[in-house]
Amino acid sequence: MPALGADMEAGTLVEWLKRPGERIARGDAVAVVETQKGAIEIESFQPGVLREIRVETGARVPVGEVLALIDGEAGAAAAAPVHATAEAPARAIAAAPPPRPGAAAEPEPEPVVLSGQRRVPISPLARRLAEERGIDVATLQPGADGTIGLAEVEAARAALAPAGAPAARAAGERGLDLAAMRRAIAAAMARSHREIPHYFVSSTLDLAPLLAWLERTNATRAPPGRLLYLVPLLKAVARAMASAPELNGHYEADVFTPSAAVHMGVAIAMRGGGLIAPAIHDVDRLDLDTLMAKLDDLVLRVRGGRLRSSELADPTVTVSNLGEHTADAILPVIYPPQVAIVGCGQIVPRPWVSDGGLVVRPTMTITVGGDHRVSDGRSAAKFLARVEALLKTPEAL
Repeated sequence: MPALGADMEAGTLVEWLKRPGERIARGDAVAVVETQKGAIEIESFQPGVLREIRVETGARVPVGEVLALIDGEAGAAAAAPVHATAEAPARAIAAAPPPRPGAAAEPEPEPVVLSGQRRVPISPLARRLAEERGIDVATLQPGADGTIGLAEVEAARAALAPAGAPAARAAGERGLDLAAMRRAIAAAMARSHREIPHYFVSSTLDLAPLLAWLERTNATRAPPGRLLYLVPLLKAVARAMASAPELNGHYEADVFTPSAAVHMGVAIAMRGGGLIAPAIHDVDRLDLDTLMAKLDDLVLRVRGGRLRSSELADPTVTVSNLGEHTADAILPVIYPPQVAIVGCGQIVPRPWVSDGGLVVRPTMTITVGGDHRVSDGRSAAKFLARVEALLKTPEAL
């Protein structure tokens, strides 16, 4: 069970997406775990063949406990049998102690429902989701593996939805405990205030060049291909962060480990309340159209309560953007074990001195919250100057 954030201690295993004997690629979703942040798809860290399942659905599993074993490439190439010997090369999805005595090797989802004239297993989370959405489980069709999971329920709902209806419901409608999420957020922020010596540095930036370029660019595009101002803003922050390693990484066990990659957590508000900041990976290396597509996909899945483990386990820095019609500035709190967070206020027209004259320009106040154990205000000031320089030439992003 991976740690899906500093506030997670355990998760409930609700569905297996793979079965023993199936070949798995690196990054494939293997199981679904429910936490305060929603239903999270647990991805495999390595390719191979799923050898053994060690946790039954419905079990609450502490972080670090083994969920399953995967034979590595050598085992896959040798076409190892499903029940491989102890000598076969294997690696746990998450390093942990050996399995509990008597643990089932291949649990079947329960309960079983009638589909047509057959009895077909359905996962507990799929049954609950079907009940919440008013779908008769007896009408569902099993997937390729002979079981009914979340994908089959979602497909049934899409088929029944009226034309033009939204594809996903709010996370709160999916059974997510928003009160539990709020408690988890509070626990993480209390830890941050207690352990991290914060400092804050702000700059107000002229966004006229960015917005003028964005208007020209979007004028040549059809509506589905137009960019939000947040996209070049995230790219500029990521590019600047790549030049500020002291602000990008993790501080754990009194040691700071800078990250060569910029995996940017993007704070997204959930319908009904709550906040989550899953990562978009390698933001500094993405072109703007790819970044826009990834941001759209992430927001939809956050609102639908369905994320992937890699998006929650490894953000190296977080950006919190208040958006339009909100507030001028924010002093954001660092999410441990990260060492910095960037807070962006709304775009506000302000008097601005340009070429010796006074004009009105669209501006944004950007604030860096930093960890004094790793960096200081000068680091944040240089970072903000780099962001400002990048936003003056948005066409180069």
